[in-house]
Amino acid sequence: MTLLLVFAIIEGITEIETDFNFGGVNLQEAELLPREKVFRDPVHNYIHVQYKVILDLIDTPEFQRLRRIHQLGTSMYTFDGAEHSRFSHSLGVYETTREIIENFERNYPTKTPGDGLWDDSQKLVALCAALLHDIGHGPYSHTFEHIFHTNHEAITQEIITSPATAVNKILRQISPEFPQQVASVIDHTYPNPQVVQMISSQIDADRMDYLLRDAYFTGTKYGVFDLTRILRVMRTYKDGIAFDQQGMHAVEDYIVSRFQMYQQVYFHPVSRSMEVILMHLLQRGKELYESGQLEDTQAPKLLIPFFEKDFTLQDYLKLDDGVLNTYFIYWRDYQDDILRDLAGRFLFRRPLKSAQFNDQTKHLIPHLRELVEEAGYDPKYYTAINDSYDLPYDAYTPDSEESKTQIEIMQPDGSLEELSTLSPIVAAITGRETGDERFYFPKEMLQKPSDSIDLFNPVYAEFQQYLRNGALIDPQKE
Repeated sequence: MTLLLVFAIIEGITEIETDFNFGGVNLQEAELLPREKVFRDPVHNYIHVQYKVILDLIDTPEFQRLRRIHQLGTSMYTFDGAEHSRFSHSLGVYETTREIIENFERNYPTKTPGDGLWDDSQKLVALCAALLHDIGHGPYSHTFEHIFHTNHEAITQEIITSPATAVNKILRQISPEFPQQVASVIDHTYPNPQVVQMISSQIDADRMDYLLRDAYFTGTKYGVFDLTRILRVMRTYKDGIAFDQQGMHAVEDYIVSRFQMYQQVYFHPVSRSMEVILMHLLQRGKELYESGQLEDTQAPKLLIPFFEKDFTLQDYLKLDDGVLNTYFIYWRDYQDDILRDLAGRFLFRRPLKSAQFNDQTKHLIPHLRELVEEAGYDPKYYTAINDSYDLPYDAYTPDSEESKTQIEIMQPDGSLEELSTLSPIVAAITGRETGDERFYFPKEMLQKPSDSIDLFNPVYAEFQQYLRNGALIDPQKE
């Protein structure tokens, strides 16, 4: 069965899945380690593991594969320290979730059924979901998804529920229903909203860890916020998780930090340029394979199931960043000029240049593409339109197709107020998309006559003049 069919099945059985038992797990049945295991971590200092099932999951081949997938993908070409992996991030999300639960156990334990306080039978499913939430990511994550139309969340659920995986075998040792319970947290159908919001909301363990971790490894201090304070003021209520009023400014700081990280790190034009090159490189390899131009000795055998749109979970789990990079090294010696050149640009960090445009200047793009082609570059592979937009915070809008769980601030009387109604800073950026649109092109289009007097082509001068006339060039460093 292919993963494409599995995705269809997953979508088709949503209603059936609600028939599973979601009553939680008796922690007395979950085996504790003889001695707590710890992992040293630059963000959390120590990551604490008490349950054998967690350590066993960490040791599975499926989870260990995450060591070989970079957390920030092509951003490592912009921020040289950003070499951290999905593995370390997943451990960090687990630890953050463990600390949230520890606070709930100590300060908000349930006293009567349905009182909205923390039910400790939910602990193990939350910890396992936190640890495994990213296990379905492929090599170079979102770029790979775009080219081959995969879905890392659907694949995460399949890894958890497929009897063929070591992850599933370990989860079934808790109970036959336990893998489905964990998977339901990933797809947001688990009936306890507190567990779901721990892993996926506008202020969850996932986002809090990756902001701090990415800030640490990129050296960008404005991504830092007071995690300890936020965890301290988190509390449960019947419909999910809220934050005490006295901790509002720590939450406010988190929102601003997230806004700044997107602007300065995640949307950096050079990272997006390298992503464009990677995307075009994979597209070119796919095109050559489909036209029969890749010889057997040079065909990327582990990618062929994806080129043919007929891959299994086992095919998917064989891939990581290193596998793709190895194929790119081979492609450096391939006879196709475009494939060879794009592989070199990606491996040796030769990003495309870019110019920001808007609705008033986008009419210039077609002629710029023509000039790039006149200079000898195939515009299909050497130009691109790339846009990156994000909502720093999205207040709940009932009419929205994808309304998000809003951040609730609990008042002294127990009432709830949505964050942006109390914080002028958050209100100022609520619901406002931030980002830009860029036109990417070869850096060579900006060369001057003095760069190569004998080879200088007048088309370069025309290209540069056209950019200036349209005011497309911006001063942002690339």
